Amino acid sequence: MTELVQPLVASAEETPAARSAPTFTELVYAHYKWWRALAANGETDPRFAEIRTKFEQHHGLLVHAFWCSHVESAVALTQLPRPHWWSRRRLGFHRESDWATKNHPEIAMLLHRCDDLAVRAQTVLTGVRQRICLHLIAASAGHLLSLVDTASEHEDPKATADALAREKRALEDTDKYYRHAANGQAQIWYFAGMAAVALLIAAASGVTLIFNDWTAAVAALIAGSAGAVVSVVQRINAGDFSLDYDVGRPYAIFLGGLRPIIGAAFALAIAFAFTSGMVHLPVGDTGERNARLGILVVSFVAGFSERWAQDTLATATGQKTTMEVKK
Repeated sequence: MTELVQPLVASAEETPAARSAPTFTELVYAHYKWWRALAANGETDPRFAEIRTKFEQHHGLLVHAFWCSHVESAVALTQLPRPHWWSRRRLGFHRESDWATKNHPEIAMLLHRCDDLAVRAQTVLTGVRQRICLHLIAASAGHLLSLVDTASEHEDPKATADALAREKRALEDTDKYYRHAANGQAQIWYFAGMAAVALLIAAASGVTLIFNDWTAAVAALIAGSAGAVVSVVQRINAGDFSLDYDVGRPYAIFLGGLRPIIGAAFALAIAFAFTSGMVHLPVGDTGERNARLGILVVSFVAGFSERWAQDTLATATGQKTTMEVKK
């Protein structure tokens, strides 16, 4: 069975020229014939150049490739042109290796791992991170195929085992890079959604404050959403913020947008708890100015720490706090 991981962006209506474009398998067979003819009598088969030109017209230019010299197998990276000037260049990962790995299940398993990483990198990552990850994957796949290609003439079990161990570690490092890059990319979209909603809350609350002079509830909304944003930024800076990056950008933006809403809701509840007298406001002077500042502080802390807000509300309503439940 032939393995092929195509770029995951296709046109809505495929043209007849695209349907008639040669597959990567055809390109691999044409290259093998070209190479065998060159090695045998120094002549080249022009059919390979023709097939490669047609292949690149549909799948993109070949930017990296490893061709086996003893079996009809190869791995390659292609780069599609930008559909628009503002679009990013898209890379495609292609592999044809089942003929070479049918008697080497461990190498076949590692190549399937390359396919899995390539699909994830193409779907989740963008820009430079995607390019780096796919080039690392293609390098590992090429090294694995070189072991099979060499083994067709002379086998060295110890050398092959050592090389496999190195490639396993290389793929583990690539997987770590992918996860770190994908999480960082998801954090950007999460922050974008969070910042957009926080700015919307601040703008709406600011307009309300202009016409109502001072409203504890509105001030609490602003402080709570700001506290939520600062909390996430602090966790990102500390490297303690992981997201589910395989679900796509809209979900990350959606979750980010919820965070300031939750912070604002907790802040609003805390502000009402203190202004209503359910909980004592810890300020020495109970003047209006100090009361306002105190409400802003506790609202910010409520948005910053959901646990603190929950424990404070639990105390106000006579319920057990989180710390007491854990004990």
